[in-house]
Amino acid sequence: MYLPKHFDEQDATQLAKFIDENGFGILVTVVDGRPFASHIPFLYDRASSVLLGHVARANPQWQHFSDRSEVLVIFQGAHSYISPSWYLSAGVPTWNYVVAHVYGIAHELERPQSVEKILKALTAKYERTNNPPWTPKYDEKMLQAIVGIEVQVKHIEGKFKLSQNRSAADRAAVIKKLEESSDASDRAVAALMRTNEL
Repeated sequence: MYLPKHFDEQDATQLAKFIDENGFGILVTVVDGRPFASHIPFLYDRASSVLLGHVARANPQWQHFSDRSEVLVIFQGAHSYISPSWYLSAGVPTWNYVVAHVYGIAHELERPQSVEKILKALTAKYERTNNPPWTPKYDEKMLQAIVGIEVQVKHIEGKFKLSQNRSAADRAAVIKKLEESSDASDRAVAALMRTNEL
């Protein structure tokens, strides 16, 4: 990823929080010289330095792991168009956004117990706001239709492009415009920019 130094986010705690809050990732592998992508939810176990997820057994991507080649998982957060008309000084149109690229070695988890553990952990995370939360019950036939994925994380790149290359006055003007927007992503970028100012 192109990563100018003023957008480079290296704080491991901040990156872990970002991945946890934006866990629906894009898993990218390369097979026969062509990229292949799946959009799936992940859990990031920072203590073990692994990402956990799953795909349908019918999805061929899990078979790309056999050569232990490196995979890329992309996590994207809020993003917004930034108009140069918002600046107090000259500028060009751009986009503010936050992303994390996770590089690692993936392998498949086919044992039903391993798959069930991942499914239960994902369900617990995403059902926690439901009252009462739904509790999964999977039979072995269902579990055999799913393949778990474990990515041993080797490196994480974080890019938090939030107008850090602009003056404080320009950043304040951008935040004001984004906060006035009716778009939730615009307002989320404004909140990130405010947090980044601290």
